[in-house]
Amino acid sequence: MSDAAGIYARESTYLDRCVQVGIAGDRVLSVSFPGSLAAEADTEHPLLDRLFEYLEGAPDDFEDIELALTVPTDQRAVLEAVRNIPYGEQTSVERLTRRVPDFDPDADDDRDRVRTALDQNPIPILIPDHRVRDGPSAAPPKVEQKLRSLEGL
Repeated sequence: MSDAAGIYARESTYLDRCVQVGIAGDRVLSVSFPGSLAAEADTEHPLLDRLFEYLEGAPDDFEDIELALTVPTDQRAVLEAVRNIPYGEQTSVERLTRRVPDFDPDADDDRDRVRTALDQNPIPILIPDHRVRDGPSAAPPKVEQKLRSLEGL
């Protein structure tokens, strides 16, 4: 990945929205889906190329992409577990909770912590919260549905 820091975005006809990534050095800080291109956004970046190949149906797990997660430790543990859900597979909040160290899938508080982490995920697609079928996604609902459809979920 390029070492250039900044905001990179392109319009996606598949999503009917833009895909915007925030990058610092060689790490991704954010992925979002604004309705229009930000004036300061550059449209050229290798990660955007990969994201758009994914949106055209090319499977990609993005596991080699370095992320800069600035979230609380318990949310980080949840998001790391989400990142390990393979392309084209899905899980439930309960099963995801089982994968997180020191979380009890039978505890309402822990399932709520999982849902909070999913809802506040700063890097959807690269951390594929759309693969958790009964949890919230940080992506807008129409984007989440299109990502699920793309992967046959």
